[in-house]
Amino acid sequence: MAGNGRGACHHGVVRALVTGGAGFIGSNIVDRLLRDGYDVAVLDDLSSGRIENLPADIELFRGEVSDADLVAKAVAGCEVVFHQAAHRAVLRSVEQPLATNNANVTGTLTVLTAARDAGVRRFVGASSSSVYGGADIRPTPETATLLPRSPYAVSKLTGEHYGRVFWELFGFETVNLRYFNVYGPRQRPDSQYAAVIPLFIDALRTGVDPEIHGDGKQSRDFSFIDDVVEANICAAIAPAPDCAGKAYNVAGGRAYDLLELLDMLAGHLGVTYTPRFAPSRAGDVRYTLADISAADHDLGFRASVAFVEGLRRTVAWFR
Repeated sequence: MAGNGRGACHHGVVRALVTGGAGFIGSNIVDRLLRDGYDVAVLDDLSSGRIENLPADIELFRGEVSDADLVAKAVAGCEVVFHQAAHRAVLRSVEQPLATNNANVTGTLTVLTAARDAGVRRFVGASSSSVYGGADIRPTPETATLLPRSPYAVSKLTGEHYGRVFWELFGFETVNLRYFNVYGPRQRPDSQYAAVIPLFIDALRTGVDPEIHGDGKQSRDFSFIDDVVEANICAAIAPAPDCAGKAYNVAGGRAYDLLELLDMLAGHLGVTYTPRFAPSRAGDVRYTLADISAADHDLGFRASVAFVEGLRRTVAWFR
């Protein structure tokens, strides 16, 4: 390990940085890393992440991923960086393209540069199925045409390109994961840009009619959080010749439409409901369904939590 003089090990233990580590996906990665014996640092500005998601035995660097000095401190001594920090919502990016670009593009480039300079071995980045823009080919392979349809999707694809370029130019190992609709425990329903599953659960639990944008027949390939965490671990340890510079779909490999999803959740909760239909939202795509064979082949990753089981665990957490 070159670069910072401290090397990869901290008290003989591998050190990892999780950006956005107080958030939904990041904090679940943190928990897994601690269980696996890593020494963990977190960089988070706590704008959407929660301090209570973080265990006591991590080192917290509080601030933004676009702050080069802070990022340099956070990556020092790390062997792996899991870059989860982002402005996440498509709708927010439509409303605030500049803020999204600063967090997702400048922030990603800042983390990549600092990690390379610190002698980090591998960078695992969070990308998104939105880079496809609603592909014609379903299941969608990584080789499909990429046509982002929102500033958020553009920012995620830009992060992927930077990762590939850092591998090609500098030999810095990068892997990006294209998440498809992640759900599970700790996902918040109280944000204006919340994801559909926590919003539906919250509505059904509180007796509010769940709101569907469009006709409810739009379908999504969903990824349970434990599978997403496992994909990150696989991406951190897979052999570089197989995966460096590449991007991989992370998904369950089966699509469900929103009306099916509501029925399943209502069944878990033992409630009835009447959906409210609202206009479709700008930037949303109609269908997503991933071809997940490349991650299996190159990373040794395969989703293992069935959708009905993932929903059961999610509902149990909300209760």
